[in-house]
Amino acid sequence: MPIEIERKFLLASDAWRAAVEHSEPIAQGYLVGAQALRDGHARASVRARLAGEQAWLNIKAATPGIARAEFEYPIPVADARTLLDSLCDGVLEKVRHHVRVDGMLFEVDEFEGDNHGLIVAEIELPAIDAPFPRPAWLGREVSTLTRYYNVNLIAHPYRQWSPAERAAEDAAC
Repeated sequence: MPIEIERKFLLASDAWRAAVEHSEPIAQGYLVGAQALRDGHARASVRARLAGEQAWLNIKAATPGIARAEFEYPIPVADARTLLDSLCDGVLEKVRHHVRVDGMLFEVDEFEGDNHGLIVAEIELPAIDAPFPRPAWLGREVSTLTRYYNVNLIAHPYRQWSPAERAAEDAAC
């Protein structure tokens, strides 16, 4: 079974921008979304993702943590557009920036729409305890905080977070 090991961080500064290799807009929506997961009716999230002229169907275990079962399959772009337009309960939009540090890829997601203002960096690792670089712009780790999961950002967007939620984020960085 394929396992994704991913660490997620808030950012302490914009210094990462100087190292961006390339960026791409991404739109993704969930066919099995946040409400079903919160209600305990789903054991996995199922999403369609469109990035430029490539598209995927992704199935990820609905368990918190840095290691989760994940399956991803390429699908036709037209199918992804149809899924996003007609079967998803909202679409999350972001720009993904690729930043390489010491040979390792950080994907910095800059969210748009109702999640504008939220920027997180993710790094995929080969093992849970694998070492990775910690550039000065990398802030607090939020890997296990489910409110930062993309599936939850559709149901509870960043712009709707309470002042207490935002203060906790700001204080951590």
